Amino acid sequence: MIPEEKLAGVTCALRETFGVSEAEDIHQMTKGNSTSGVFRIVVRGTPYLLRMSLRKDSPDRHFANHRAAADAGLAPKIWYANVEDKISITDFVEAVPFPAEDALVRMPALLRAVHALPPFAPVPIQINTSCLYFLHKGPADAFVQKFRSSNLVPAGECDKVFARLEQVAAIYPLNESEMVSSHNDVKPENIIFDGQRAWLVDWEAAFRNDPYNDLVYLANFLVTNEVEERSYLHAYFGEPPTEYQLARFFLLRQVFHLFHAIGFLVMASMRGPVDPSLKAPEFHDFLGRNWRGEVVLNTHEMKVAYGKAHWEQLVYNAWQPRFDEALRIVSRWKG
Repeated sequence: MIPEEKLAGVTCALRETFGVSEAEDIHQMTKGNSTSGVFRIVVRGTPYLLRMSLRKDSPDRHFANHRAAADAGLAPKIWYANVEDKISITDFVEAVPFPAEDALVRMPALLRAVHALPPFAPVPIQINTSCLYFLHKGPADAFVQKFRSSNLVPAGECDKVFARLEQVAAIYPLNESEMVSSHNDVKPENIIFDGQRAWLVDWEAAFRNDPYNDLVYLANFLVTNEVEERSYLHAYFGEPPTEYQLARFFLLRQVFHLFHAIGFLVMASMRGPVDPSLKAPEFHDFLGRNWRGEVVLNTHEMKVAYGKAHWEQLVYNAWQPRFDEALRIVSRWKG
């Protein structure tokens, strides 16, 4: 079950942490699309989470950020972390269902606490794995070029949508002074609710970033209308959101739709044909089901559906009056 090349490192971790050479029980956690091998292990009757990074880069930044979050009580306690072996052991948190209406109240405060952590290290824009990447790279990005030449969406529609997003790129503020410690991957699989509080796990994508990146990512699963949006941002900012905050949130949310539409549709097309005429699922219903664990994005079919849902939501939003109003508000503030 554990890759052979990781056995020595896992044995060392168990000996150093618990004084044993093997776990009493081990079970692979297969949910989601983690770039790590994740296992529930039991040692002396107590469950823990064993994680081994399968990435080629060093996990020193990931481990440091995770430790900062764990020390602040935002992530499960770390019992062991070895950068060279790329192995960590943390508390295992038993998850219970997390109702969306409850998360809408609790999660903004958790994000605010993450963003208040001591500054994480930044990353070069070349390896930035957030939607802000497209505001920097845009048409020059290889994934964007592949997407535009693949006919995964109607060509004329694609050109119009990219023209709208170029308007966002021209005015959206990217100020280093505003960047905060961010998780950058606040999807349902990385949020564990134990019935009393929520925890964030999998800190591999964490670095200093625009605070709106975490906000818009999470909002896709929880925020279904403008009333909920105002409540969500009120909970995060501690006061009613300003027109500028609402406009900035709305615009970056559209960039996020593009980011995930491109990413998931191109990745899916590399593993099998994608029918461009396939009807997208209704966005809020599909992501609501994803939040509840009824949909897991680990199959070709689900990746296509997720990418299509984001694309159709973007196409709809790009020609709503609010899009032009948000451009005007953010542009005026920047000017």
